[in-house]
Amino acid sequence: MGSVERVNTTPSRAGIDRYSVILVAVAATLWVSDAYFRNQLIKHLSPTQIVVAEDALIALFLLPVLIRSWHEVSGLGVRGWIAVGLIAVGAQSLATILFTASFSYQIYAETLVLQQTQPLIAIALAWIVLGERRRPWFWPAAAVALLAVYLVVFAQDPLAPVSALQKGRLEAGLLALGAAAFWASGTVLGRYALGSISFWSMTSLRFTVALPVLVVIVLFQYGPSGFSHYQPSDLWPNLLAIAIVPGLLALLLYYRALSKTPASLATIAEMAYPVAATLIFWAPPPWGFNQPVYPAQVVGTAMLLAVIVVLNWSKENAPPVVARPLAVAES
Repeated sequence: MGSVERVNTTPSRAGIDRYSVILVAVAATLWVSDAYFRNQLIKHLSPTQIVVAEDALIALFLLPVLIRSWHEVSGLGVRGWIAVGLIAVGAQSLATILFTASFSYQIYAETLVLQQTQPLIAIALAWIVLGERRRPWFWPAAAVALLAVYLVVFAQDPLAPVSALQKGRLEAGLLALGAAAFWASGTVLGRYALGSISFWSMTSLRFTVALPVLVVIVLFQYGPSGFSHYQPSDLWPNLLAIAIVPGLLALLLYYRALSKTPASLATIAEMAYPVAATLIFWAPPPWGFNQPVYPAQVVGTAMLLAVIVVLNWSKENAPPVVARPLAVAES
């Protein structure tokens, strides 16, 4: 066995490392904050137009970071670039578009229930790509987390997904599954890339590499006129708020925490996103829709929080991911 290198860790970094699973959940919760600001823009901008503007702003903010860390990025290697490219094209660009398109069929229950396949896909990919193996107690915890999210999302009508899957359209289901697969791969490939680069560089590359892809998508959908629908009032506060809070701050926190969290644990913590997205409807307008709180939602939220805390308390140390071929890991 090789020698173990001792690394001096400041108290603040040690705290982040110790609570990394919880911080992944916090980052996922921050993603929900874009709902209010996005609602102000969706009246005259498409989801793709909003995403490309958000991505451009974040890429601009992180350009100095990317330039400063170019020596690190330049040594990423072919496989690392493949991972970053798949994250930028899939998790950052196509997943949001597919998920939004699935909602256009107005079969919301089908979309939401199929979205819950995301952690299952991520766990499978973490096993294949990263060689992660979880201890037996992890699987009951994952099952409880899935049940918790189900209780929150479908508290009003627990049988809604059954009828939705029976009467739903195949296209809507495929779009939702595609989005889930892209987001799941983003978790695993992000963990892989963080074995070679810092979380600052990873965040910078995610948005910078995705930008030309999103520009091409807007041009394909609308032509050059697709960039003529923005209004001066869009920038402040809506686009800037989306770019800074659920975009820049949330992704920096997410990748910093992910660097010390196994991908299969991180994907469970990310389930805080659909729970937070559902619970935001409790808030009064304009932040929410003033919907009633159901007992099942309270129970489900408590269950998920308990699972996240337990996973954080009992998580195995996440060793640095050693860059290796994106192929089947050795058993």
